[in-house]
Amino acid sequence: MQIGYARISKADESQVLDLQIDALVEANINKENIYTDKISGVKDDRPGLESCLKALRKDDVLVVWKLDRLGRSLKHLINTIDDLNERDIGFKVLTGEGMNIDTTTPAGKMIFSIFGAFAEFERGLIRERTIAGLKAARARGKKGGRKFQLTKSQVRFAQVAMKNRDTSVMQLCKELGVTRPTIYRYVSPNGELRDFGKKVLNI
Repeated sequence: MQIGYARISKADESQVLDLQIDALVEANINKENIYTDKISGVKDDRPGLESCLKALRKDDVLVVWKLDRLGRSLKHLINTIDDLNERDIGFKVLTGEGMNIDTTTPAGKMIFSIFGAFAEFERGLIRERTIAGLKAARARGKKGGRKFQLTKSQVRFAQVAMKNRDTSVMQLCKELGVTRPTIYRYVSPNGELRDFGKKVLNI
């Protein structure tokens, strides 16, 4: 099933959702399967996007009018697309700079893999800096390591909350005192445990 997402900036009254929605409908997406937001792209709290990501299931395809409608930053965009890939969900862009991205086609999968390569490159740099920092700390007689930001009970709570489609991820983040990327390190949008969550729960 194809699910659409459209967004306009609330601050810019010249923007309207109609153009994006019409394009998504023309791409054979039912209006009831189109999620929308009227909010700046840099804002963390986007309830329409949260609901959209929760509604997506394996083999579904997320469709957006332009690439910049989805991500609030390059890092957020890469993380979101990487997450879709892990969940076996396709991604398609109808127009603009990213219109060649369609992970339901071989060419689109290749472009998708480039996004994954960027994400892996970024993770590699972070890992390299972390290891270098730890070695320097040990040389000064200090011991260190990454601490888990969620306790066992918090991970279980996040699991249950994320399985509920009505859960606001932003509200859950406030409740636990962590950021959205942190939540997603432990639990997927569908409430499935990820590596960090498994480690905390000793699974």
